[in-house]
Amino acid sequence: MTFLKSTLFVLSLIILVGCSSKKTTAEEMTTHKDLLSAEKMMEQGFKMGTIVASKAEGDCPYVIEVKGEDKPYFLDPINLEEKYKKDGANVWFTFGGLRMMNRCEKANPVSIIEIRNRE
Repeated sequence: MTFLKSTLFVLSLIILVGCSSKKTTAEEMTTHKDLLSAEKMMEQGFKMGTIVASKAEGDCPYVIEVKGEDKPYFLDPINLEEKYKKDGANVWFTFGGLRMMNRCEKANPVSIIEIRNRE
């Protein structure tokens, strides 16, 4: 009887350890997949940004915050589609600069070429 209990204990321990290690591996794979996806998007010329909304007078209604090497900078997308006008939305985007006056003080005007949601 003791042998049976010992065997069941060892088997349950092996199953428990085996299950928890698969969880970690799945989490690591998801993180690795996200990094590969980000690398792929950057290779294609996409920038990573966050939509920031403002209702302040004289400010652009929507800008895209981009993390720069030293500090973040802001872009004023003149042709941002309605479905992306959500404060805090994370996006991948490509853009072209515009030679026009700034519509607000903190951001340079740009034309969005392509934009996608980022998870």
